[in-house]
Amino acid sequence: MDAARKRPPVLVACGLAFEAALAAGPDVVPVPGSRKRIDALLRDDAAGWSGILSFGCAGALDPGLAPGSCVLASGVHTPDGFLCADAGWLRALRRRLPDAVVGELAGSDTPLLKAADKAALWRAGGACAVDMESHAAALAARRHNLPFAACRVVLDPAWRSVPPCALAGVNADGGTALLPLLRALAAAPGQLGALCLLAGDAWRARRALVRVRARLGPGLALPPRFT
Repeated sequence: MDAARKRPPVLVACGLAFEAALAAGPDVVPVPGSRKRIDALLRDDAAGWSGILSFGCAGALDPGLAPGSCVLASGVHTPDGFLCADAGWLRALRRRLPDAVVGELAGSDTPLLKAADKAALWRAGGACAVDMESHAAALAARRHNLPFAACRVVLDPAWRSVPPCALAGVNADGGTALLPLLRALAAAPGQLGALCLLAGDAWRARRALVRVRARLGPGLALPPRFT
């Protein structure tokens, strides 16, 4: 049997349920991207994993990135400093996704909703996109001496604010919560237009993420490593 097929699975940090569903496949285990959940899987047997990939959607900071744009991280800004992605894995991802943008990601523990806040982060740090899982994944990879990479697709563009009611539509596990969303929208009907624009962006991002996942294939392009 091919030795590459015997290696442990890749742990994939995702934030939303549909991202995890897309990521799932041979030699891949998607998990919610919080630090505690990742560490819980790694604590007992870090050797049981080949690497950690942050996969899913992101908010653009670079005004030139449209919804559906794919970003491969050169590294991630974390509370402990800038952590570089694994160079070999990044090269492999670029071969699979030649049209992707390579740039820095910013990690955030809270959603970045306002266009003004996204613009300020773009000016301050130089990251081209922001998400809530990549920094946790990068820090976990460093703690457990595992290769790390991030592959994200832009959902909301830098110039557009996300309506606060959209957060009510997401469960703690990343699933869809329709009734809370409708209640929040009923309390703030002026957000309907922005919510419709966000839905269109989300549709484009999801289609792009499906194509990206198909190109990554089994093992998510992680190069063979032998110990």
